[in-house]
Amino acid sequence: MVISHAGILVPGATGVLGTALALRLHEQGAAVAVAGRDQKRLARVSQACGDAPALAFDAYDLEQCARTVTWAADRLGGLDGVVVCVGGAAFGPAESVSDAVAEHLFTVNALAPITFLRAALPLLEPGGVIAAITGVVADSPLAGMADHSASKAGLAAWLRAVRREQRASGVTALEIRLPHVETGFGDRAVLGTPPVLPAGVPVADAVDAIVAALSAGARVVKPGHDAPLDVER
Repeated sequence: MVISHAGILVPGATGVLGTALALRLHEQGAAVAVAGRDQKRLARVSQACGDAPALAFDAYDLEQCARTVTWAADRLGGLDGVVVCVGGAAFGPAESVSDAVAEHLFTVNALAPITFLRAALPLLEPGGVIAAITGVVADSPLAGMADHSASKAGLAAWLRAVRREQRASGVTALEIRLPHVETGFGDRAVLGTPPVLPAGVPVADAVDAIVAALSAGARVVKPGHDAPLDVER
């Protein structure tokens, strides 16, 4: 995907990573549409992205998530990519996680992202990209994060299956399998306190890797050996 000519929707653009990504895409010439929960933050992001089309949504309203995609395609005159930056966290042993918290995690981390991306598939231009943030917990579940890990693993499995389905269409399904990134994400957990972690990947480095992956038609962004993040085609 050529970023400078692309129409890209960023759901979750009011979060730290989503905001940084939307700004970077705008700076590189993309036509960006932004969507998020916090209307005040959304207005600021829209303004910073050249008064980009902006729409508030609730991740619990899956029909609204799907409508957001068709809205973006209409406002942008087509759609080349959707990068979902929506997510939530919870910490604590499995028995301490209520069914309500588990439902929240699976809705925000799996069902809502999948809904955005499913709605995008029939609308994408040839060579388009669907992408979402999973995390290293999708492959390496952590104690004290059972439900969070499971919800991210569900999203990862969906992306990997859709990647196989879309081979003939030329649509890329990008899994953004990030390690700990310095977004303050854990401090906004719906349950529990995050463990003490070493310094994470800077937000700018994570955005660099995501944009590089979108440009290259890559399959995965993942922790690297010689660099904080690798892009795997």
